[in-house]
Amino acid sequence: MSSLLRAALVALTLLMAAGCTSKPIVTPTRTLAPQVQASQEEVKQAIITALAKREWSVQRVNPAQVQAEITVREKLHVEIDINYSANGYNITYRDSSGMDYRDGKIHRNYIRWVTFLDQDILAELRAHHEQPTARAIGVGEAQPISQ
Repeated sequence: MSSLLRAALVALTLLMAAGCTSKPIVTPTRTLAPQVQASQEEVKQAIITALAKREWSVQRVNPAQVQAEITVREKLHVEIDINYSANGYNITYRDSSGMDYRDGKIHRNYIRWVTFLDQDILAELRAHHEQPTARAIGVGEAQPISQ
């Protein structure tokens, strides 16, 4: 076999391997630790804030679900559902285009986007939990007047 043909076969093999970017779909599911006490409204706000930070568009907000989508470079489009309660949330794949979804596998970018979104939601919940409340620092409470 000539070296030119061998180089062409190696290049073709590498291109095919690079094209295989599908990974099993993930569904991040989080149960909040007891020390992170959050209301359902606070969980919803953390989700919406994290979505905005990652440039996802909120499509619809229901009492226990946020639906969102993202379009990247006008070619890759993903839609997700985030079901939530005061105890936690999960991020579920709904639909996509340009992401090669097939047989429970999807483009690796989806995995990365959802993982980063999950981390940002957790960070928002932690940040909210660590902020002192007005009552904890004494704001708004009647103080005795010293004479």
